[in-house]
Amino acid sequence: MASPGTIDTRGSDFARLARRISDAGLLDRRPFYYAVRMIIAAVAYAGCWAAFVWVGDSWWQLLVAVAMAVLFTQLGFLAHDLGHRQVFRTRRPSDIAGLIIGNLGVGLGWGWWNTKHNRHHANPNHEDHDPDVSPAVIVWSEDQVEKSTGIPRFFAKYQAFWFFPLLTLEAWHLHIASFKALFEPAAKRRYVELTLLITHVVLYLGLVFTMLPVGKALLFLVVHQGLFGLYLGCTFAPNHKGMPVLTKEDKLDFLRKQVLTSRNVRGGWFTDVALGQLNYQIEHHLFPHMPAPNLRKAQPIVERYCAEINVDYLQTGLVESYGQALRHLHDVGAALR
Repeated sequence: MASPGTIDTRGSDFARLARRISDAGLLDRRPFYYAVRMIIAAVAYAGCWAAFVWVGDSWWQLLVAVAMAVLFTQLGFLAHDLGHRQVFRTRRPSDIAGLIIGNLGVGLGWGWWNTKHNRHHANPNHEDHDPDVSPAVIVWSEDQVEKSTGIPRFFAKYQAFWFFPLLTLEAWHLHIASFKALFEPAAKRRYVELTLLITHVVLYLGLVFTMLPVGKALLFLVVHQGLFGLYLGCTFAPNHKGMPVLTKEDKLDFLRKQVLTSRNVRGGWFTDVALGQLNYQIEHHLFPHMPAPNLRKAQPIVERYCAEINVDYLQTGLVESYGQALRHLHDVGAALR
């Protein structure tokens, strides 16, 4: 613990941390890194579809479906970084690349997802303001359990056991939600996004059902979209699930709101790649514009600073992060058991 005399007392707690991060150059753009990453993503995308055509009418297509699930999730990570303007400084190139990757590439609405995700960042794990903890199917707090009806109440009793199976439906949910959002009055770029989404669906389903008989085509869709949703959900679950759920009674400053509701996941380069570097969730929430490859370097700075100002900083292994999330879900549903 640093002595009081060693801590800069100018500004808020977050402002002092931000100065340290800025002085370390960790907010600087990484254009070469993202150029290489985009090229790799484009080659992999073309390669997966080329493999799909080459394999043809074969059960080996299920392996292609697995590879595509991994690729679609990795593209989702790239779209996520674009949404936070980690890649480009200005909105226009970020939006163009995001629309191509999101709407056209994987069939997820860029505008809808950005709006939803920005609301999450503004109030993480807040049961009134964070759409990621809204009780649509899973309930996240005892208060939500008491108010639950219908489907959420049905699953809540043993929702820890339902959690991973339900994630296999997540991709389908995201596709449908992307379309639904474009018919809301507040939708922006309605016709551009709708055109790109429809183009994705037509090309995707057209190629699958042209190359494969109906039975194999349907199985390909189940495996691809199911694993896509499962993988995507498993990369976000360790970040906030099982952490404190905030209500209107909680009055926290920006730094504490972001740190206390987030969890980091320890690991090496494989974990970083597999989780899209979102395993540094605390650093990402504090500095959402920070390029993803800089998060690892920011982690020890943030952890030391939190120790200095006596703010709890949680970092666990991947398996333990899931354990904490599932135990929380099971405890929340206890009243119904």
